[in-house]
Amino acid sequence: MKPLRTLLAPLALILLAAPVWAEKIPLNTISGYLNSLTTAETDFTQVNADGSIATGKLYIKRPGRVRFEYGPPDKSLVLASGGQVAIFDAKSNQPPEQYPLKRTPLNLILAENVDLGRARMVVAHQEDKNATNVIAQDPEHPEYGTIALVFTAKPVALRQWVITDDLGQQTTVILGELKTGATYQAGLFNIDNEVRKRGN
Repeated sequence: MKPLRTLLAPLALILLAAPVWAEKIPLNTISGYLNSLTTAETDFTQVNADGSIATGKLYIKRPGRVRFEYGPPDKSLVLASGGQVAIFDAKSNQPPEQYPLKRTPLNLILAENVDLGRARMVVAHQEDKNATNVIAQDPEHPEYGTIALVFTAKPVALRQWVITDDLGQQTTVILGELKTGATYQAGLFNIDNEVRKRGN
């Protein structure tokens, strides 16, 4: 009769070969995925720092362009284009509030070449409940805040991000299924066109 440890050895090898949690997605794979997203659109749900919730439609055209169309009752609009972010408040007749895109962590995934392997860019990279979480910052300006990205694997897909701004306030954007490869007219992301259309 074989010793018990001999009989149990194959079982031990199987257990060691099958980890309880999936492995985290490598940073170079995530960078390649983000760089492949030339265009994308999806529905989104946004949870603001004050706990309020908004929904809408998101359009991305990399590099550097994004459009958040908020649904009723909000109907506001956020556009990023030409290195600027413009916030159109549906309740205001004033021109949109604008600031440089580079001052928001969202710029990190809208860049022409996303490289999460850059020194001091990623401050956390871990696997949690079958999703890979990556927290990134501008290595030259960490004071601008961070963006926490959530990805699932097989195939790699961006599911959510949380932006923590320079004041420590957090905004969570939960994404639906990303539809990629569409062609968008340039006017969809044109801040000046939107100003003229709204008359403000």
